[in-house]
Amino acid sequence: MKSWLFAGALLLSLPLLAELRGSGDLGVVIERASGQLLVVEHTTDSRLAEIDGLGDLSHASVVFSRDARYAYVFGRDGGLTRVDLLTGTLDKRIMQSGNSIGGAISQDGKLVAVSNYEPGGVRVFDAATLEPVADIPAEYAPGKYSKVIGLVDAPGNRFVFSLYDADQIWIADMANPAKPEITRFEKIGRAPYDALITPDGRYYIAGLFGDDSLALLDLWHPEQGVRRILQGYAVHDEKLPVYKMPHLEGWAMAGRQAFMPAVGQHKVLVVNTDSWKQQAAIAVHGQPVFVMARPDGRQVWVNFAHPDNDTVQVIDVESHTVIKTLKPGKAVLHMEFTARGEKVWLSVRDEDRIDVYDTGSLTKTAELPASKPSGIFFTHRAHRIGL
Repeated sequence: MKSWLFAGALLLSLPLLAELRGSGDLGVVIERASGQLLVVEHTTDSRLAEIDGLGDLSHASVVFSRDARYAYVFGRDGGLTRVDLLTGTLDKRIMQSGNSIGGAISQDGKLVAVSNYEPGGVRVFDAATLEPVADIPAEYAPGKYSKVIGLVDAPGNRFVFSLYDADQIWIADMANPAKPEITRFEKIGRAPYDALITPDGRYYIAGLFGDDSLALLDLWHPEQGVRRILQGYAVHDEKLPVYKMPHLEGWAMAGRQAFMPAVGQHKVLVVNTDSWKQQAAIAVHGQPVFVMARPDGRQVWVNFAHPDNDTVQVIDVESHTVIKTLKPGKAVLHMEFTARGEKVWLSVRDEDRIDVYDTGSLTKTAELPASKPSGIFFTHRAHRIGL
């Protein structure tokens, strides 16, 4: 009798069990023109849901909750939206500013921070409720507020960001979330336009639009201040029009080498991360935008600014040579590797398509329809610093 009861209970539960899934192979794709978000999975490369009502996604970025169930979407219109990936629904949305440019989630997963152009500064929210926790105005002189760029999370429940108009880097220690402790570094170089944190969380590096160098802050030893690296890296190059600023968070870190886009040049620079000195330059098809390493560090994939944005090149890390030139289609805006790097997804905006490539054979294995796709973000980012 008991065995029959158990069998009956199991049969009743099977439809429910069939609907259950984990979040480890999920991701989102920004459909920038329509203000929509695609929820996708990369085990079999399929679309799961399309979510409306996310506002202006023209420069949207995404971070994930600690359990990788929720995506926090930072819209250009100042919207902060939390999306439930498992139900494929918009969970909550607030308008927190007039113009935002990105965000980060704290090491403990409890705080979401947004960097803002208008008003200049960083606003911090409770990740569970989206209720405001702290406001950090980027006031660098009486009544003067800077645009904030390059916001990242750092170990120790800290946020680090740069002030474009003030030539500064700030660290916000969130040990007491209601009263952030701010450390300021001034005169770091002219017009920091983007920044990254190294995967180990030690170095914060800001690109400088107004100077031929970068600004580096050692977060293990912030008392040493900011130092300039790669000074004069383009001094001998012809000054070309810059069609699109490269994204430094797409830097490829592979062993003791960093592969970085040269601003306005048809080059990828190779930097020794012990000395932070350039050791090589690799000629590429156009002006690089994203320079991204396969998770095992064996390859670097590069996409390019207009008018060369129909092309992607693959660099062999060991030989510093281009081993493959791909032509996916018009306006390849973003790339995202699966967690172990066997596949990479490309957004091909002007073809209304996502392409999936096998990174071993360097061949296309799948296509997914998407309306003007741009950013692609997979949930393994939830467990990495600075992503």
